[in-house]
Amino acid sequence: MIQSFAPTGKLRAGINVGNPILAKLVAATQKPVGVSVDLAAELAKRLGVPVEYVVFDAAGKSVEALSTEEVDIGFFAVDPMRADAIAFTAPYVLIEGSYLVHKNSPLQRNEEVDRTEHSIVVGKGSAYDLFLTREIKQAKLVRSPTSPTVVDMFLAEKHDVAAGVKQQLELDAKRFPDLRLLPGSFMVISQAVGVPKKRGTDAEKFLRTFVEDMKASGFVQHALERHKIQGASIAPPNR
Repeated sequence: MIQSFAPTGKLRAGINVGNPILAKLVAATQKPVGVSVDLAAELAKRLGVPVEYVVFDAAGKSVEALSTEEVDIGFFAVDPMRADAIAFTAPYVLIEGSYLVHKNSPLQRNEEVDRTEHSIVVGKGSAYDLFLTREIKQAKLVRSPTSPTVVDMFLAEKHDVAAGVKQQLELDAKRFPDLRLLPGSFMVISQAVGVPKKRGTDAEKFLRTFVEDMKASGFVQHALERHKIQGASIAPPNR
């Protein structure tokens, strides 16, 4: 099993710091911390190998790195567009995706967003991008380089809607008092752990069992509490 997860002798974990619910960089050390970091460390511990964190600023970059086996595991939203090269576990947390608008916007409900006169900014390659690409029929999608740059582009280019992680957008709304979130969420993301499909079915089964153990034991819940994460809930068991 070690060879399946750590062919280089260490577990290379892709960490996306573009989603603050999963991980972020500590300014003083430039090292990642968060739920995904804790899960990677625990998996490496169980395998008996050291862990190496490979940091990305966008989900799309992390997905590409895992698909090409530049990293050994990754933490992503489950999406059919990513399933060709990646085997996913059941989700460990569920995350809400929300819309942000200007305070004086006439938009009041999520259902009003998909109209021809509206433009929506979303992080390129993010789960929100993949979802909205399938679901939006009339509005124009505008892609920012990463999820953390969505609101800056939304403001600079005067678009109608920003889409992304509810927690991140709530923080942005505090930074810019002329913004507000639409009530509720337009999607709920199933956040899972992934391994390259080339690593085989035994690796897939091992990782799926690991994630279920991490949920059942309270490890994921404690990590969310330790990192003071709001906007995410523990996914139900998948036995």
